[in-house]
Amino acid sequence: MEIKNINEFKIVETNDGTISLYSNQFKESFHSEIGARKESIFKFIKPANIDSYNQNETLRVIDVCLGLGYNLCSLLEESRRLNISLNWFGLEIDKRPIEFASNNKIILDYWSTETQEIIKTIYKYNGWEKNSSKGKVLWGDARQQINNIPKNTAFDVIMLDAFSPSICPELWSEEFLIRLASKLATNGKLITYSSSAAIRASLKRAGLRLKSLKPIDSKYWSSGTVGISNKNNKGIKDNSKFYRNLSPMEEEHLLTKAAIPYRDPTGNSTSKVILRRRSIEQSLSRNEPTTNWKRRWNKAR
Repeated sequence: MEIKNINEFKIVETNDGTISLYSNQFKESFHSEIGARKESIFKFIKPANIDSYNQNETLRVIDVCLGLGYNLCSLLEESRRLNISLNWFGLEIDKRPIEFASNNKIILDYWSTETQEIIKTIYKYNGWEKNSSKGKVLWGDARQQINNIPKNTAFDVIMLDAFSPSICPELWSEEFLIRLASKLATNGKLITYSSSAAIRASLKRAGLRLKSLKPIDSKYWSSGTVGISNKNNKGIKDNSKFYRNLSPMEEEHLLTKAAIPYRDPTGNSTSKVILRRRSIEQSLSRNEPTTNWKRRWNKAR
């Protein structure tokens, strides 16, 4: 339900009753109609399996595109329930959404008093440190700000929640995804709502083991992707009721033209350049046309 306009954003109410924003610049909502809070829990927090960590352990997290802070707030609530500390880094280019969230009583009331205070502190001071948890937002282009994340820290969870690849390819390029994957600890998880073949193929080439998020809504075949690091060939803790192995249909999707990656070798290409570069590569590719893949699997259903 549309409520009103604010600056370059429109406030929208999602199906779980929570508030989100629609960006007039990107022509896309921050969350799907399923629900802003529901999405953060079932597409990011639950698949992270943080309840498998021991009490008093520190969970190291990179949050790509802080936005309105739903993923962080859900993470704060869950980690507090489990008595787990956080060492959190957020990457975000636009401070206006978190400013809106930190001043909006409806959004703040979704969360505990302690979480509300952290969101307000992040807006005012770009981070927080309380008890044994701490966090810091690195404002600016994530492709450059990732350089300011400590190189000696290996991360347990990376949440990638940028606008969709066709809208914001800068944060879905193979080069950026490889850099994110390189920051994972052994058994660390890169989690995203995207089930794009291009993204999955890049994550696979980055050395991650792919899993498919089980759909929240039955009309979809996947709710996203989990890429699990297996550095040093150690055992992988990947048992979860929230994701599964890729199906044969999804595996074949990685062999189509849709799997051609977004490329940004310099790390400063515009979205138009990245999209044009991919379009040219797709036109020259001998991969199976994606329409053939769709037709084949539609018949199989």
